[in-house]
Amino acid sequence: MNPESYVEVGNRRLRRGYTTGTCAAGAAKAAVFLLLTGTVPEEISVNTPKGITVRLRAEECERGEDYARCAVRKDSGDDPDVTNGILIFAQVRRGEKGVTVDGGEGIGRVTKPGLNQPIGAAAINDVPRRMICECVEQACEECGEIPAFSVEISIPKGKELASKTFNPRLGIVGGISVLGTSGIVEPMSESAIIETIRTEIRQRRAEGKKRIAVVPGNYGENFLHNTFGTDFRSMVQCSNFVGETLDMLAKEGFEEILLVGHIGKLVKLAGGMFQTHSSNGDCRAEILTAYAAAEGICAQDAQMLLACATAEDGLAQLETLGIREQVMDRLIGRISQLIGMRNYDNMRVGLMIYSFRHGVVGQTDDAREILERLKEV
Repeated sequence: MNPESYVEVGNRRLRRGYTTGTCAAGAAKAAVFLLLTGTVPEEISVNTPKGITVRLRAEECERGEDYARCAVRKDSGDDPDVTNGILIFAQVRRGEKGVTVDGGEGIGRVTKPGLNQPIGAAAINDVPRRMICECVEQACEECGEIPAFSVEISIPKGKELASKTFNPRLGIVGGISVLGTSGIVEPMSESAIIETIRTEIRQRRAEGKKRIAVVPGNYGENFLHNTFGTDFRSMVQCSNFVGETLDMLAKEGFEEILLVGHIGKLVKLAGGMFQTHSSNGDCRAEILTAYAAAEGICAQDAQMLLACATAEDGLAQLETLGIREQVMDRLIGRISQLIGMRNYDNMRVGLMIYSFRHGVVGQTDDAREILERLKEV
């Protein structure tokens, strides 16, 4: 293991792992080498979006007359989940110009709107698709070939494992998803995450900062950058620990906070869930429906909202009903009220909620004001 395979958290040295997307990309690269050269390198290198190059070993390699198939074993590091140790296969065939990616056995299919992929597509998210294409292109370049391949990703145990995930509720049927935004699985023990957040908060405070943006993860950080065109130097990722992060910020003496997150995450705060991990409950549809009911919707419309698989889908229903803004105003007000009940006497907390489809869908009156001051930090 190289040094980048580990992360130091407090006095603990935790091992990183690889996402399903990284494994799929490595398997595809190995399969292209096998089809074009008849051999597979001992190690397959994959450049991850995080900037870390990982080296993987291909298993169960098979070559036919017009195809090749290889697998990479999923290693979740010190954050084992239901996918740890499974084999992720990629089968490649020569195709038209370019690289196409689809899912086979054990890969779920999208059946409801509001997800990363359109209805009918394999549940292989955008970043893994891009990584797979890049790996195929790299292998072709090394072999002096023009990229023209179709890639099929499969996970033989995927259908069995899907019942242990939220995929059925989300409307992803027939298997699991191929995920990952950074390509790397960071160790996610609760104590390790909280200690990491605490360390980052103290670092920012030691730099003299008194205001900071708080986002759950990469999506929120990317949203701020892409929407407002600024790399915020004063920012911390809180993961699912919204309440504990706010508490730590207050304890360290921060004066202004801008909490920014996706509707699917922050809607839970309106239900008093300041630890937003799905294992603690999933009340997104119920909360949206409750606040829509306060706007006077009928029972039939309430049933439609309760059936929504995602918060994005719920927003679309609210838009159709003509009450999206009213419901979001109620949500923002309730979340602000609950934050106020945490008694942050000397800390002001602004709130901004966004969706992938609509951008900012709700914010407190002071959110833009705090945002502008954060740009100056």
